[in-house]
Amino acid sequence: MGDILLGLFALSIGAGFIGALSGLGGGVFIVPALVVLAKMPMKVAVGASLISVVATSAGASVAFVRDGWTNLKVAMVLECATVTGALTGAYLAGVISTTVLELLFALMMLQSAYFSLEKQQDDLIENGDPIAKRLHLMGEVEDETGKLTHYEVIHFPAGATLMVVAGLMSWLLGIGSGALKVMAMDYFMHLPLKVSSATSNFMIGVTAGAGALVFLARGDVSTAVAAPVALGVTIGALAGSKLLPHANVRALRMVFVVILVLIAIEMGWRAVSGI
Repeated sequence: MGDILLGLFALSIGAGFIGALSGLGGGVFIVPALVVLAKMPMKVAVGASLISVVATSAGASVAFVRDGWTNLKVAMVLECATVTGALTGAYLAGVISTTVLELLFALMMLQSAYFSLEKQQDDLIENGDPIAKRLHLMGEVEDETGKLTHYEVIHFPAGATLMVVAGLMSWLLGIGSGALKVMAMDYFMHLPLKVSSATSNFMIGVTAGAGALVFLARGDVSTAVAAPVALGVTIGALAGSKLLPHANVRALRMVFVVILVLIAIEMGWRAVSGI
């Protein structure tokens, strides 16, 4: 058991590091590792995953908010759309086939990977949508020389719609929706990728926090598992938050694409195998 926990701690550090950089949170890696490698029940794995996502958010978001990478207005507005999707998912739970949803989600991840490859650089928008202007969703970000550059937001309705889908999938499938959140902000709304990652880190902490409370109330969180996982993820997230401002956008985008493809493969396998 000690070797397993030590392995989970090491894995959690890596998950937190990549989760903070990509904006996906560490749960993308933690659940498969706990279920497949440690042979733990799904409820225990998901509970530990939610704790790890909260830890990722807490570990990375403080630095991101302090350094101005997180767009708090975008996060708060889009989180309303995510909650709407989650409530819709609660209503539809048990009505839609999980297998169909998993296949659709896998296809969506592949499509997202294609979009991310297509967008090779950050093109800062100088004139945003009227609704984005009204909501004051614009911001400033440092360029490679350290100079603050103004950016605005476009295609807000499309981004908000994808956030509703993110909340829907998160509730129905019990998965993190960080991939769709980054996708909505990066590809549709044209936020800089680093801003999208930082803002997603903040948002997934809010979303996962509510779920974690439910799992804690049910007694589905094993402290023996969640403690080393949360500690490792926090350490990795802090390291990732320090690297993100200096990361190469092209390399960061490739990491994001690889993760999307891996998620698509996992969800496709779950659908086909009936796991």
